[in-house]
Amino acid sequence: MKLFTNILVVLAIALIVFNISLLDFKHPLQGNSMIAFIGIAASFCAVLILLIFRMSKSIEEKMNDKF
Repeated sequence: MKLFTNILVVLAIALIVFNISLLDFKHPLQGNSMIAFIGIAASFCAVLILLIFRMSKSIEEKMNDKF
């Protein structure tokens, strides 16, 4: 499971980098730049969700070891 979440985090970071390359800094809220901003935000949310999931799994494992 840890390998799978690591792969997904790397893919989400790659999407962030890709969408940053699509940004037009002269007109940041027009055309494809707006789509790139949405893609960056969605990928950032995916990274956060995956990190929270990984932390919850590690807490669950620690709780199961105690009992």
